[in-house]
Amino acid sequence: MATGEGRSPSDVVGVFVLVACAAWSLITAAAHDGRPEGMLLALLAVTAGYAAGRISGALLPVAAPCAAALAGLGLAIATPGPQISLQLGHTGATAALLALSCGAACCAARAARASVPRLALYLPAAGTVVTAALLGSTTGVVTCAGVLLCSLATARARRRALGLAGLAAAAALVAGATWAVGDDALPDGPTASLEGLLTEHRVLLWHDALRMTLADPGLGVGPGRYGTLSPTAARSPVPDGKPHSALLQQAAEQGLTGVILLVAAFCWVLYALLRSPRATPIVLTAGAALTAVAAIASIGNALSFMTVTAGAGLLAGFATARPLAPGDPDGVRARPGTAEVTSAHGSDGHLGI
Repeated sequence: MATGEGRSPSDVVGVFVLVACAAWSLITAAAHDGRPEGMLLALLAVTAGYAAGRISGALLPVAAPCAAALAGLGLAIATPGPQISLQLGHTGATAALLALSCGAACCAARAARASVPRLALYLPAAGTVVTAALLGSTTGVVTCAGVLLCSLATARARRRALGLAGLAAAAALVAGATWAVGDDALPDGPTASLEGLLTEHRVLLWHDALRMTLADPGLGVGPGRYGTLSPTAARSPVPDGKPHSALLQQAAEQGLTGVILLVAAFCWVLYALLRSPRATPIVLTAGAALTAVAAIASIGNALSFMTVTAGAGLLAGFATARPLAPGDPDGVRARPGTAEVTSAHGSDGHLGI
């Protein structure tokens, strides 16, 4: 999208990354008679959510994320309960929706100019933590509390590059641990502890995914074919054809190139946040929520749900939109073509890169 005088480099990068992801899924599907529909729908959901977030965030920088937070909270409550979702994989989707809702509510609060509305807008964010506890989602409680605390801690943050680098490192740590568990690369003690948390069934699904990756690291087995080739998935009481890890599913079905493209998509989101004209606290709050979703997706099935992928795109759009109203709520204006922003009320928006 245009940023006043020109097109943002982050938008150009995003177009290339998303097109490459779509093209590669079609290539691997053609090579192995796969089914790329799921991947293409996920990309479509992200793109539509991002565009909607950019537009609504520009027009209603406070109201739009607040409404999205309430909608996401309702969707999380409407998902199946823990008894059913443990088998069907909906627990990850519930936790991801709650994290996104918390992030949207916190972004709305940070965009508010007055103290009283800001405090009031933090109530839905705190409500996501309570909702996660009532739904029995331990992951949701941890991630929502983390997003909320991050938002409060970044009230006077100036160096977004450092914060985004820390979020990238956290996501890489979770992804690396997931790969290590699937490859049996950890010592027996940590492996046993993680298997107790993740369940033996999920770890066996990850082992199958890495065996498929080693069999064809270039192209993988083809999109949508994991379920038909995994012995563990076939023995599952309620098979869903997923390894319950977006990282390992990409590796198994689309090879190492698919993994690189998945990582590139996440890096593009962080780059778009770095270049965002919004205030640094808003950027880091959205980054924390999106990193939480990335971590959940590394060990769960969250990205298989279009509500999650669309919600992630929507939140990224909110955090990178340029408010159109005069005297925009977060009080920042960017100089086109730079990553530095200046505040209408002082130096609050300086990135300090």
